[in-house]
Amino acid sequence: MLPEPRRLTRRRLLGGLAALAAASALPPLGTRAAHAEIASRQLPAGNLRLPLVGLGSWITFNVGNDPQLLEACTAVMRAFFEGGGRLIDSSPMYGSSQATIGHALAELDAVEPVYAADKVWTSNPDEGPGQIEASRRHWGVPRFELLQVHNLVAWEAHLETLLAMREAGEVRHVGITTSHGRRHEAIERIMREAPIDFVQLTYNIVDREAERRLLPLARERGIGVIANRPFQQKRLIRRLEDKPLPDWVAETGASNWAQFILKFIVSHPDVTCAIPATTRVDHVRENLAAAREPLPDAALRRRMADYVATL
Repeated sequence: MLPEPRRLTRRRLLGGLAALAAASALPPLGTRAAHAEIASRQLPAGNLRLPLVGLGSWITFNVGNDPQLLEACTAVMRAFFEGGGRLIDSSPMYGSSQATIGHALAELDAVEPVYAADKVWTSNPDEGPGQIEASRRHWGVPRFELLQVHNLVAWEAHLETLLAMREAGEVRHVGITTSHGRRHEAIERIMREAPIDFVQLTYNIVDREAERRLLPLARERGIGVIANRPFQQKRLIRRLEDKPLPDWVAETGASNWAQFILKFIVSHPDVTCAIPATTRVDHVRENLAAAREPLPDAALRRRMADYVATL
């Protein structure tokens, strides 16, 4: 039996609800506030550019039918789009998150700007097409921009389905995912042998195994990279929040630990996009701001990682 995701509780979303008042000050969708544009990166293959920071939905958007929590998630997505965000990532594994995204897209009339990224996640390959269609209905989009095989579950058969969908124009891009540093050898083999457009993997300032082989291979093979678990599901932030930022933090352009970590991730030239999840409007704005210039160069990235390693 596949595990059920944890549902977001009211207590865990107090910060998001408190941010609703701030959300009311946002301009109408489509009239972005005047600020420096967030940086984007072109996919290695193709002419598409994506903003360096996207939006994840694991746990945070699993809110069921609670109207207040749905409103809070809609406020987060509104701020995300107004700040220049495009890619939103979800999965059938994430409880009601897909329906939450669909609710917000309908409320905001935002199907046009979203780069919809979802996954197929079932051990029965015959259920894949039906699951994908159910996911599409939850989102309310005409098609997905990206479909990924979630954590390599039945990946051979599912990838065959996704590649056929891409050939038929039913999806724009296809990919595979992993997390927690698992199954990198299998991921590497698929990257070498299959004509995929994206790989999603765990990469942050302390989880750096992907730097050794997977990121260089993505560059070599022309594969986009989506970095998940940028904050280790908040554990990394909790570990660092009481520690001082370095005296030279201004060189990175970061104003807090979350931005410090995100700038490290998205400044890597082989990373297309990072997907932090949040329940708070102020946090989604901070996350997007991490994709503005300046972005660290290779030397500064090494200095950042070395500093965190000492804490």
